[in-house]
Formats: sequence, C-alpha cells, structure tokens
Amino acid sequence: MDDALTIGTFTFRSRLFTGSGKYKDLEETERAILASGCEVVTVALRRVDLKSRGEGTLFDVLARTKVTVLPNTAGCYTADEALRTARLARELLGTPLVKLEVIGDQRTLFPDNEATLEAAKVLVKDGFTVLPYCIDDPIVCKKLEDVGCAAVMPLAAPIGSGLGIRNPYNLAIIREHAKVPLIVDAGVGTASDAARAMELGCDGILMNTAIAGAKDPILMAEAMRDAVSAGRRAFRAGRIEKRLYASASSPMTGLIE
Repeated sequence: MDDALTIGTFTFRSRLFTGSGKYKDLEETERAILASGCEVVTVALRRVDLKSRGEGTLFDVLARTKVTVLPNTAGCYTADEALRTARLARELLGTPLVKLEVIGDQRTLFPDNEATLEAAKVLVKDGFTVLPYCIDDPIVCKKLEDVGCAAVMPLAAPIGSGLGIRNPYNLAIIREHAKVPLIVDAGVGTASDAARAMELGCDGILMNTAIAGAKDPILMAEAMRDAVSAGRRAFRAGRIEKRLYASASSPMTGLIE
C-alpha cells in the first residue's frame, strides 16, 4: 500500500481497472477479472438489469470477485440522460462512484465535452465521486478538475480501437498540471500500450476490449496486469536521459595500460 491509488475516499492497490462487457460468457468474465488482479470493474448501467442480482448474473460474479463496482453512463447522449442514469445507479447499487460518459458522436464515440462538464457540475454537487471520460485535452481536464471531479479519464484513442496512445504529449501535459488522478480510458490495444501510459505518469488505466477481445482474454488480462505494474515502477524509478551518442557503461578510470 506504499503506492496505493486514492480516488476521493476510495483507495486501491491495483491501478488497472477493467470492464465487464464483450466476454463470451460470465465464466470468462470472472476468470479475466481474477487474472487481471483489478479491484475496480466498470458496468454499463444502460446495458444490464440492475435489479438482477441472483446466481448466474453479472452482479453475482462481481460479488464473488470482491471488486468495487464502478457504474458508468455509457450510451447516454445528453447531460440529462447521464444524470438520470447516475442517480438510478446510486439508488440501486449504493455507491457514490460514477464513470461519467456523455457521447457526442455515435460513430467515433467521442465524448461531448460541454455536456460532460455540465453533468459533472451537477453530480459533484449531488455528492457523487465523478470520474469523467473526456478527450485528451488539457483544458477540458482542468475544467473538470476545477468543478470537483475526483479524477480525469482522457481517452488514448477511440473506444475499442486498439490504436494505443495517439498523443502522448497531451497526456504528459495533463499529468504535469492535474492534481487529481489521471486514468487513461479507451484505446489501449496491448500490453506495451499500457506500460507506455504508466511510464508517462498516468495513475491508472481502464480497459475492456483490449482484454475481452483478445484471442486469449485470460492470458491478456495477466499481461495487462504485469504491464501496468511494470510501467508504474519504471515511472517511479525514473528513466535515464536520452542521448544522441553512446555513453560507456563501464568506468574509464583504472584501465590496464
């Protein structure tokens, strides 16, 4: 716990957050969650039956794996839709956590930043711990932080694209100025993408398709677990400076004449 991730009043050891969709069945979902070592799993509220909690349901799996459920407002296209969905989740699940998504375009699934900011203001005032999905725009992230969001969650690339980090420089700028955790959300394709994000100083990564869509989701979940951990340790260790020319590894003093 010497390097725990704190978001609002919540503290986690794992910096890998995973999704709960796109797996072939609930058995694979459970195995992937356990293999990833994650402590937070996000659930699309508009795509599950929140009242279905019995044996053989998604919520039964989440209870067995003892993860923290992060409700999300995926599929909402207006601030009002997102607000209604978030409030329903808090009522039925008893958690202040919400991953806020307000989509602005059906094809790209890019977020509507203005609507996201509008909804975030209301949810923060209502006592929610808000984690907003947004474009990798340092200005937008600053505005979301200023209204009280507990973290910012810029995309690395379009949802489900697997393109990896398309703009590492924006993420670096966001990291430099943000005083709340920075969680990369969407676009990660493989373990090297995850490690790179963490080496940039991101505090965590949320992914779904990269694991669930892999040929072997369980093995990929393990790979992502290790990549996030390795990237975080590399960031904390501090990489060497890049040099144009070689630098001898061995000392030049005391050589044999």
